[in-house]
This record gives sequence, C-alpha cells and structure tokens, in this order.
Amino acid sequence: MSSDKPAVRLALLGCGTVGTEVVRLLHEQAEDLTARIGAPLELVGIAVRRPGRQRGSAIDPALFTTDALGLVKRDDVDVVIEVVGGIEPARGWLIEALSAGKSVVTANKALLAEDGATLHDAAAEGGADLYFEAAVAGAIPLLRPLRESLHGDRVTRVTGIVNGTTNYILSSMDATGAGFGEALDEATELGYAEADPTADVEGFDAAAKAAILASLAFHTRVTAADVFREGMTGVTAADVASAKEMGCTIKLLCIAQRGPDSSGSESVSVRVHPAMIPRSHPLAGVGDAFNAVFVEAEAAGQLMFYGRGAGGTPTASAVLGDIVAAARNRLSGTRAPSESSYAQLPIRPIGEAVTRYHISLDVADRQGVLATVAGVFAKHEVSIATVRQSGREEDATLVIVTHGAPDANLAATVEDLRSLDIVRSIASVLRVEGGV
Repeated sequence: MSSDKPAVRLALLGCGTVGTEVVRLLHEQAEDLTARIGAPLELVGIAVRRPGRQRGSAIDPALFTTDALGLVKRDDVDVVIEVVGGIEPARGWLIEALSAGKSVVTANKALLAEDGATLHDAAAEGGADLYFEAAVAGAIPLLRPLRESLHGDRVTRVTGIVNGTTNYILSSMDATGAGFGEALDEATELGYAEADPTADVEGFDAAAKAAILASLAFHTRVTAADVFREGMTGVTAADVASAKEMGCTIKLLCIAQRGPDSSGSESVSVRVHPAMIPRSHPLAGVGDAFNAVFVEAEAAGQLMFYGRGAGGTPTASAVLGDIVAAARNRLSGTRAPSESSYAQLPIRPIGEAVTRYHISLDVADRQGVLATVAGVFAKHEVSIATVRQSGREEDATLVIVTHGAPDANLAATVEDLRSLDIVRSIASVLRVEGGV
C-alpha cells in the first residue's frame, strides 16, 4: 500500500542477531507496516563496529557506518533504534537522540535498570518518545500492559521467570535429575547459554529486568542496585529431588511486591533468587527457555503473560511493535505515555521481606538434636511448618520448611545453626514461594 505522506526515517544502532532480524522484518513487512502506520518506514543508516562483517544480502552495505553518534545527529533521522546493549556509549547516543526530540526504541535492559531515570528525563525535556518493550521479555507484550492497560489499577505483586537460560537449566535438572554443571553444558551446546553465562546464572540479567518491571508496576524509580540478587549456581540435584518430594519445582524468580515495611509505611520489595514453588502454581509449568510473568492487581486480579523471552526474531518482534507506535505518534503529533514515578515509594530491604525457607541440615543422629534445632528457630521467632528426617548416624539429614517470617530472622537462624556442634553442615538453603 502506497502513502502520500513522507517516510518516517529510522537509524539502527547495532546489527547483530536482533538488529539483523529487525532489518529483515522491515523489508518483509514493508507494505503492511505502511498500511498500519499511514506512512512508509525508511532505514537511512545502520551503525556497526565492523562494516565488513557478513550480515545477509538483504542489507544494503551503503547503509553501514561506524559513526553511531554522527548517525544519531543526522537531521533526516526521526526514530533511533538501539540494540547494541551495555551502558556506554549507548547512554550518550540515546540522550543525544531524546534531547533532540527524536523517538527512541531500545532493548537495553542494563542501561534502563542502571540509569533509566536519565533517559526518561531526557525524553521529557526533548518531548520525545522512549519505548523499551523488548528490554524485559522478548516477544511477550508485558511492559505496555503495565505502562498503559493497568494504569488505572493498583498492581500489588509481580512474580516472573524472566531469563530463558536459567529456566532451561532448572527445567532440565527437574526433568532428568542432572546436576547444575551438566544442565549448563547442555544449555550451552543448544545455544541457550552464552560462553560466559555469569549474567544469567548469577541473576544479573533477571535483576535488571526486575528493576524495570517494578518501576512500571509501582510508579517508583527502581534501579538494579535496589534489587536483592542471588544466583542459582548453588542449586543441586538433591535440592531438585527434595522439591519434588514436596510437590514443588525450583525456578529462578524475580519478585516485586508492594506493601508495608516494618514501620507500616508503604514500600517496595524487589528480589531475584531461586525458589521452590508448588507444581500447581501457573509458573511451575513454564519449561524450556520460555519466560512467564504473573501479575496480581487489586481490580484485575491475577494475570499471566507467557512466551519466548529471548532470541533474535522474538525480540525483533517487540522492537518492531515499538517502532510502529513511535512512528504513529510522530505522524499524529502525539507522544507515548511519559514515565510515571509519582509514588516514589522507598525500597524495602531484603531483611524485611517476608518469605519462607527450606533448610537441609546434615546432623548428628543423637538424642535432643531436634529439640536443640527447634530452639534456635524459636529464638529468632521463626515458626517451623514441617520437619522431615532421613538417614541414620553419619548420614542423618533434617529438612525443615518454615512458615513466613522476615528474611533477616531466617538468615540469623541459619547463621546460628552453623555454630551448633550437632550440625555438621548446612547442605542447602532455598526460599519457598506460594502455598506449599
């Protein structure tokens, strides 16, 4: 479909896996996109570090430049699309674009989580759009519902599986009984894990996404530094087996919750860590490298968003959706909803978060052990929900699941248990979420 309106001109920063897919979709869907927007999209430049690298015959080599900042500053650019990642130099490029009134579409979760406030401020000052749907869950339409559809509601909790690599590893451990190392090797061979998987398995990637989700859900600026983070490299095959005995599975979760702090004031708690959840929970059945986010709101109730959270094509789909929205706004002279951070709620420290623990202790099998251990829990005002003992003598193991208590109380309990001579070792400590 042709249009008599001038083209909306795009500059693409980065042309790796996601960027290449964005270009392909722009070409393949050009006619439909023109019809949806009311004007054609024109790609006027692509900034890359290595112009000579093979990126497919569909991309005109004349579009490539190594001068990203120069491309951003061009007068014939309306929308800047950033899929490079990292903090710098991406931050400088995007601030330049937004300050000049140019719309920005980015998938840069690390930058948004570390310094999203600067980008939002630049967008407000420049009267520009800032879209970032692809930053959290790939193709899953998640941020726009939080940003717009639920804007009239009060979101109380967001719980999610937002990293495909860790979900594949834990799903494999659950299905096969494999250890962490074996499951990681499998994920690497299949292309789900990077050569250096630290950002994924230590929870950095999920923490950045949790910060973005919490910021949108609770109208409060939350950074990655505000997120309590614990990786999943310590999860063992024995932990997975123990979870199965309880009717649970283990997932690396991001949990953002709004509620009272120790003084009763409204606050926000944001954490990322492995946790046991009952197999009846909607997130328990999310396998392979898929993502899912469970949102709870006062009026809407419980909502779940599920799909592919990573990969070139799914992420490019989200980027393209943002491009369409930004282009439409430019044609109509309107803007996307601006940042909503009016609540400015304080961040509740992890010690005040109410959670539950699953603790596995290697203990001496002698009279009075259980009473002594129970006394430590009572000292810190932690109530025991269940106790299970297996083995005898040197192989005696106590598995204790607590009721909900402040995380600080639970952590202090674990530390005191370490000092008991009847406790040979603490085999594992995992948090428990859901109604187990």
